[in-house]
Formats: sequence, structure tokens, C-alpha cells
Amino acid sequence: MKKLNNIAIKLIASDFFLYSGWGLIAPIFAIYITEQIEGGTIEVVAFATALYWIAKSVIQPFLANIIDLLDGERDDFKLLIMGTLAVALVPFGYVFATQVWHIFFLEFLRGVAMACIVPAWFGIFTRHISKGWEAFSWSIQSTSTGLAYGFAAAFGGVVALAFGFGAVFIFVGCLKILSAIILFLTYKDFFTKNE
Repeated sequence: MKKLNNIAIKLIASDFFLYSGWGLIAPIFAIYITEQIEGGTIEVVAFATALYWIAKSVIQPFLANIIDLLDGERDDFKLLIMGTLAVALVPFGYVFATQVWHIFFLEFLRGVAMACIVPAWFGIFTRHISKGWEAFSWSIQSTSTGLAYGFAAAFGGVVALAFGFGAVFIFVGCLKILSAIILFLTYKDFFTKNE
């Protein structure tokens, strides 16, 4: 049986909870905006989604370049933690959002946070894959996040129908916090081996 090292396993676990949270929101996001946000329309949904992707895509290469230029992995790890904590705030923000600009602000924040998470996570994961297990390690990561997103998407609509949007957003925020806790638990393993 192929083996993943401890750091890779914890990174995959953190990613699992990060993406399962967004899986819960994905199927209800448009309905939430059009039904719960004053002035919320399908165009607002489209612009909010675009704002997220544009913010993430524009900022991400600059942050990746900075962490590549800095020696060591502490900067990668700090950026990963900061991004994960910032992205955990977004679903809690949805609970209190009432205006279109609230949604735009939250989606921009999510884009910036994910721009911190993605290059830092990929960099750390890539450097800590066991030699000879690269394809297997990346396949486990992809399978894990895909399953998390898929099962959560099915579950998100059921939770929203039964308990309302607020319950979904609070649950998602808690999943994001769990993702950050797993990263904090990785800190000791990570820096004991890599000082």
C-alpha cells in the first residue's frame, strides 16, 4: 500500500473540510441571494461569482511569487493559516448580509483568502509528498476534495430546506474553523521536522 506522510495527510484533511464547506453553499447560493438579499438578482449572483474568481486569479500569482522568493516554509504556512481563518469569516458574514454590497465584499474577501490558501497549500503539499508517490498523493487529494464537495452539495440543499440558510452558513463556518484547527495541529509536526 502506498503511504502518505503525516504532513500530507493533515493537509488533505484540512482541504477536505475547506471544500466540503463550499460544497454545502454551492447549490443554494443563487437562491439565497435572490430570496434573502435586498436587490438580489441573478445578475448579482453572476457578478458576485465573477468578483470572487477575478480577485483570486489576479492576486494569487503575486502572493505565490512572494512566498517562492522567501526562504523557508514559515511564510507559506502563515499565509495558509491567515487565508483559512479569513475564508472562515465569509459564511458567518452571509448570516448577517442584507445588501448586495455585503455579498460583493464577502466574495472579494473569499477571493483574497483563497488567493492566500491555494499557492501556499500547493507549495507545502508538493514539497512534502513522499518521493515516488507523487501521482498517488495528488490523486488522493483530488479524490478527497471531490468527494467532500460532491456529498456536501447534496447535503447543503437538504439542510437549507430543513433549517434555513443561516444554519447552513454557520455549519460551513464551523467546517472552515475545523480546517484551520487541523492546520494548527500540523504546525508542530511541520516545524519540528523543518526548522
